[in-house]
Amino acid sequence: MRPSLEVTTVSQRFGRRVAVDRVSFSAGPGVMGLLGPNGAGKSSLLSILATHVTPAEGSVMALGRTAFENGRPGSGLDAVRRDLGYLPQRFEVMGWSSVKRNVEVAAWSQGVPSGEVASAADRALDAVQLTDRARSRARSLSGGMRQRLGIACALAHDPKVVLLDEPTAALDPVQRQGLRDSLALIGQSRVVLISTHIVEDLAHIAERVLVMNEGALIFDGAVNELALHGSPGEVSPLEAGYRAILADGSIAA
Repeated sequence: MRPSLEVTTVSQRFGRRVAVDRVSFSAGPGVMGLLGPNGAGKSSLLSILATHVTPAEGSVMALGRTAFENGRPGSGLDAVRRDLGYLPQRFEVMGWSSVKRNVEVAAWSQGVPSGEVASAADRALDAVQLTDRARSRARSLSGGMRQRLGIACALAHDPKVVLLDEPTAALDPVQRQGLRDSLALIGQSRVVLISTHIVEDLAHIAERVLVMNEGALIFDGAVNELALHGSPGEVSPLEAGYRAILADGSIAA
């Protein structure tokens, strides 16, 4: 089945605050960016898409199966969870254990048969270019390698939809570039949604970008279309377009 994700008028509230406001979009294979300032609702939306939180209203479908429908769990919720890989902004690893063992545990916890966890871990580590560190203790990894380990854990059960929340946060430019290269490869056969506030992370790997602000989706289009909204200046065209969309606040597509 072709990897796909479909979100229809999804909303979430915390008390009187609207965290996600009737967001709709659909996606096929490839890398898609989710931009927005802190507090825009990106993490709240990803928590819903990862099926950790039930939306107040709206529907979510992945691979043709219904995770949520009209703000309630859908008939395909368990099946969707098996095909999702999710890396939250903050995650823990077993620092005392090997890199490969961390991924094996992630594979096992996602239902990979025990006889297949080793090969599943090998494939995931290869996907993020960490094969040469498989025997290293996780606590010995650099910041960029630790993020790649987290992504390998999210990929261990071979999900078709991958959700990554701020995967390049706190990394230096060299580490970010290495991680971006890995993500570009991963997106060739999966739906990959990357939440970030670092615009340039998406410049060379994303085909499409969503922009959220104050819970609402205010832009949905190709990366080069976002760049066209800005004016020449001291920042990159993509950054300028992003700032212009935030300032305007209207939905563009």
